[in-house]
Amino acid sequence: MILNTQLEYKGDLFPATIKAYKKDVDVLHFSTTNNVILQLTVLRDSVLRFRYTTVGKFENDFSYAIDENASRGYNHLEISDDDEKYIVTTSKLICFIYKSDLRKSIFDAIDKSLICEDEKGFHWEESYELGGDIVKMSKAAQNGESYFGLGDKPNHLNLKGKRFENWATDSYAYGKDTDPIYKAIPFYTALHDNKSYGIFFDNTFKTYFDFCHERRNVTSFWAQGGEMNYYFIYGPKMLDVVSNYTDLTGTPELPPLWALGYHQCKWSYYPESNVKEVTSKFRELNIPCDAIYLDIDYMEGFRCFTWNKDYFPDPKRMVKELADDGFKTVVIIDPGIKIDMDYDIFREGLEKDYFCKRADGPYMKGKVWPGECYFPDFTRPEVRKWWAGLFKELIEDIGVKGVWNDMNEPAVMDVPGKTFPNDVRHDYDGNPCSHRKAHNIYGMQMARATYHGLKKFNYPKRPFVITRSAYSGTQRYTSTWMGDNLASWEHLQIANIQAQRLAMSGFSFAGSDIGGFAEQPNGELFARWIQLGVFHPFCRTHSSGDHGDQEPWAFDDDITNIVRKFIEIRYQLLPYLYTAFHQYSQDNVPMLKSLVLFDQDDSQTHYRIDEFICGNQLLICPVNEPNAKGRRMYIPKGEWFNFWTNELVSGGKETWVDADLDSMPIFVKAGAIIPKYPIQQYVGEKTIDELTLDVYYKHGKEDSELYEDANDGFDYKKGRYSLRKFNLTGNDNKLVIRIHKRGKFFTSYNTFKLNLIGLPFKVKSIKIDNEYIDLKDVKFNGENSLVVSKEVTNIQIKG
Repeated sequence: MILNTQLEYKGDLFPATIKAYKKDVDVLHFSTTNNVILQLTVLRDSVLRFRYTTVGKFENDFSYAIDENASRGYNHLEISDDDEKYIVTTSKLICFIYKSDLRKSIFDAIDKSLICEDEKGFHWEESYELGGDIVKMSKAAQNGESYFGLGDKPNHLNLKGKRFENWATDSYAYGKDTDPIYKAIPFYTALHDNKSYGIFFDNTFKTYFDFCHERRNVTSFWAQGGEMNYYFIYGPKMLDVVSNYTDLTGTPELPPLWALGYHQCKWSYYPESNVKEVTSKFRELNIPCDAIYLDIDYMEGFRCFTWNKDYFPDPKRMVKELADDGFKTVVIIDPGIKIDMDYDIFREGLEKDYFCKRADGPYMKGKVWPGECYFPDFTRPEVRKWWAGLFKELIEDIGVKGVWNDMNEPAVMDVPGKTFPNDVRHDYDGNPCSHRKAHNIYGMQMARATYHGLKKFNYPKRPFVITRSAYSGTQRYTSTWMGDNLASWEHLQIANIQAQRLAMSGFSFAGSDIGGFAEQPNGELFARWIQLGVFHPFCRTHSSGDHGDQEPWAFDDDITNIVRKFIEIRYQLLPYLYTAFHQYSQDNVPMLKSLVLFDQDDSQTHYRIDEFICGNQLLICPVNEPNAKGRRMYIPKGEWFNFWTNELVSGGKETWVDADLDSMPIFVKAGAIIPKYPIQQYVGEKTIDELTLDVYYKHGKEDSELYEDANDGFDYKKGRYSLRKFNLTGNDNKLVIRIHKRGKFFTSYNTFKLNLIGLPFKVKSIKIDNEYIDLKDVKFNGENSLVVSKEVTNIQIKG
């Protein structure tokens, strides 16, 4: 017997002809004869949201990714139609929506050039096994189109020709091209004809992206459930695309300045004597360090929020003694709560019914470090509030300064897939669902709850959280690292690519396990990795401890000296890095910029993977091979100074750069003004009596910034900050620096020491705020260095 259902077509389904159109302020509805509705929302002139339903009505509109403070509003909106299509026009975009099948084409409103067009466009497949739809979108790839983004994929920076899956996965010792790994960030940017756009597919189910892999002229993305719901973001500059996406999904508050210092971690430092031995060695060897981490062994039987009293008999005393020596203590907290009726946190969670359940009612039980555990449902607001409250003892009473969330993909041992089964149920903030929908945001919601706990109990100081798993928007709450990498030269290069990719995916506050988590680096690899890591926003050495020690002094004296030298450079550059973080936090500017993000007009940058811009004006290129005395690298267009020699080089070409083991290729953009602190062993060790400004000459104009505040606390939100903008203009015999200050914060120092680098003339006169100054009065010397009041607004130096 053949059933009717077996005769039905089970393949792709498509929208039919548009039968109705309706406008509701900035939301446009297009309905078809087969119950498909396209909801087009104009968020900004350059940002459109496309949302589809196949059943004639939409589910509740809810997203964990979108920041409630995201900018919204447009300058122009016009809707018209002809026989073939509807035409939606803003000041930046023109969108055609074809009446016959809902396909779309999007054009630049200024020059009418095609930016992006549907191939098949939206289509779907009914999921008879699980219910709902498998939702799909395909786009025609344009000639020469390249693709970037998608978070921490350990692959070539340019995604062209590849396919990826987004499903947060515990990926111990992952390798190049391993996919998926720890994060799910379904956002990419595309670039063709010097124009860039981005697509954010806000769907938390397992999603897939194909960048001309299956069909060489088609890019597609699809999900195993949920809605086809995506945002189209136009530049035309890629930097503007990334900035608008970051605005949409949010940025973090400023971290405490110490969080940008050097951190030391290992699985595991215990007992207390071992912790003290490590921290004392840092101070003995004068190697700067701000944070020491405690892994799972600090706990009693791996029970979260407990202490092993044999290893740490008086944690409050220990944490205070570490703080007195400049070390902030950061501890790990995992999601698994040990099943133990004598464990009060488990008992409370059980009594209040806070743990995740399977479809038919039993609690989700899984084995992790403590043994069998239950897992909080962080998608319930009351559970997040409970979880935040659990940090009172750790943070307020004991004095821990940071928390590190691990295993939150969620990772579960000894089960297929190493995570929760699909039938686990979640509240999803009042939108009940299965784990198929909640999996990719589980770690995000744990980090969110942790952040709120630290913000409450560390007040009035700022919280510091680090997470392994993340979804779009997680950057609002936490920093991140790339998980359990390997001590290999290949992984050094992977770490560089991942940090760049995360930055262009809205998540700048990221770094790798310096030296590699699994296996053991030799001294040369460790030194080269430190050189890279000090230019990543999050800077932490971490290792499994199973293969040997990985502290800065674990190799020979030569390596120790090199490591110290580069960590000291990190500490000198803290005001520069802090300013970059301010620009990220306030203006959505990524802290790291791949060369294609820095100069997309230069086609040579589209496939460069090693070189990147740290902040706005430092060009960094790690050495990725053993026994190297230097390397070839691409220097972007413009004029650049060698950081070590002050030699001026012209960019736009690949060149050899000498870099023995105690060096690496670093260049400074001509015209840059780079602020520097004196070397400190930890943030706050010294009162800054004078700020150094390295001023790099440029024939032309260049802008720089310096942001400062109290380095912690929230007074900066009340205007107690100092933001100086430097405008530099140079010609053959003159250099002019104009300084404009904003904010009510007063720095501890009163003077700037300016190091004038690359002047093409000998200084004959200096005018400060329209008054000529005797060179002796400004302590000018033969090294082109002068000291001036921090209150100056105009400096003119003539030859």
